[in-house]
Amino acid sequence: MHPISSFSSDRVVRTVLCVDVVESVRLIQDDEENAVRRWQHMVEEISTKVLPANGGRMVKSLGDGMLLEFAQVPAAVAAAFAIHRVCRDDNVGRMPEQQMLLRIGANVGELIADAQDVFGHEVNLAARLTTLAGPGEIVVSAAVRDQLVPLLDADIEDLGECYLKHIREPIRAYRVGPPGAYPVIAHGNKPEMILRPTVAVIPFEARGVEPEQMVLGEILADEVIASLSRTADLHVISRLSTTVFRARDISVSQVGSHLGATYVVSGSYRVSGDIVALTVELAEARGGSVVSSKRVRGTVASILCGEDEMVDALVAEVGSAILSRELHRAQTQALPTLEGCTLLLGAIALMHRLSDRDFNRAHEMLQSLTDRAPRMAIPQAWLAKWHVLRVQQGWSPDQAADTRMAIDRTRRALDIDPDCSLALAVDGFAHTNLLKRFDIAADRYERALLVNPNDSLAWLLKGTMHAFKGEAVAAMEDTTQARRLSPLDPLKYFFDSLSATAALAAKDYALAFDYAMRSYRLNRKHASTLRALAISQWHLGQADSARLTVGELLSIEPGFTVSKFIERSPSTGYETGRVWAATLRDAGVPD
Repeated sequence: MHPISSFSSDRVVRTVLCVDVVESVRLIQDDEENAVRRWQHMVEEISTKVLPANGGRMVKSLGDGMLLEFAQVPAAVAAAFAIHRVCRDDNVGRMPEQQMLLRIGANVGELIADAQDVFGHEVNLAARLTTLAGPGEIVVSAAVRDQLVPLLDADIEDLGECYLKHIREPIRAYRVGPPGAYPVIAHGNKPEMILRPTVAVIPFEARGVEPEQMVLGEILADEVIASLSRTADLHVISRLSTTVFRARDISVSQVGSHLGATYVVSGSYRVSGDIVALTVELAEARGGSVVSSKRVRGTVASILCGEDEMVDALVAEVGSAILSRELHRAQTQALPTLEGCTLLLGAIALMHRLSDRDFNRAHEMLQSLTDRAPRMAIPQAWLAKWHVLRVQQGWSPDQAADTRMAIDRTRRALDIDPDCSLALAVDGFAHTNLLKRFDIAADRYERALLVNPNDSLAWLLKGTMHAFKGEAVAAMEDTTQARRLSPLDPLKYFFDSLSATAALAAKDYALAFDYAMRSYRLNRKHASTLRALAISQWHLGQADSARLTVGELLSIEPGFTVSKFIERSPSTGYETGRVWAATLRDAGVPD
């Protein structure tokens, strides 16, 4: 290898490795001195052993990464494998949350180099490829892959066309691993698991109960697990895995470490006659701090027959506490420090609050998440919904641009995962509300429900599509099914609001008023709710109340008019839309 000084300020062809420490901010916050010492040790190992063995050069070492340069692609990839081995050796015997993991991006091309640094687009591309890599992974460009011999230099997995931040066109990327008998696969959980907090429910301990009542702790844990599992935003560990911790003297942190849980639900119960008193704690696995504590009561008979409401109350409390915890993190910490599940849950919650500041913060968080994990379909789908809501709220400065963005995001999501029911449902939502293409929307909803018959959002949006068309029976059936599948949904206002739209289509104005008021009590900023409320009030003879509601609606969207409603609403090609437009005009919406 020629000394780099001979190429000072010249254009040269080089292979560049960008090495990044995963969650470096969290590791330093948890134990600054230890994290820095370990990283310095790794840098020393790589500098004195890995690079000399593979003809590489340390261009720069940062506090949480390295930039390395090599003359040949195979040598660079071999060095990347060796770097991960150094990392694995350092992690031996450490708890999962203490492990220091690396991700690596590699690219080869013509760049500008001097004795101190390397510059140019190809270097930037290597850095962007790093964002595609998961912990312990290496992602390379097509140019690097073309110079590798499969099974000899590396096992190779095609990731397809990937979108990278500040790179205009999609880039063909590949994940590589050491050559061996098995193809390279992503380390860790599937993307959808990474984006959801993991909850472990430990069978509840009996306190002073009769032998025949000992089984109640297992039954209650089963019921809680089953109910929590219906929440799409949580990953719940099977009781087959959690029951081994029953009555063991083991800390919450140890349970979390063994099961990979983010939160642990545990507690105890007493029985007096037919009354069961259950005390439950929700704790963070990391550190063991208690997030919430709740006492609930029920009867033995109702628990045994699966009809006791205390489980629903408990599950609602757990779900709400987790969402509040993640939302607090999302609002109080800088984006780079937030984990994927916090970014996603926080963004979903903030997006649906429908205030300017929260809505824009939600977009920042979803954009950050897609930048970190462009291979995940779920964040792309939620970003698409953000653009649809922006138009529906009347906040879009360019409706055509938001429409294009919504469709582009769902297309990206479905390119990543054609069977993502959320992406299919949101694509149907966009085609219904923005493009008024009911044929395409119907196909998307049917595909979403074929993939996941229990997707409550798909049922809800499908029902709303029927409502716009005046198909009242189908609208009521589908929105009822949506509420049945997700009775404790954290976005309940959205479910109630669209159920009100279905009731309007059925001309059941009393029911529409009931659902709209439920939604209004949960969220006073949702324009669709206010429109449904005003229409139902007018038809119920509550003219003054309808005018007041229209006043609130116009405070949210000052420029709202009947003409804009006719232009924007998917219902205006049908009798339902004509009736609703006339009613809004009568209630005080300007022409």
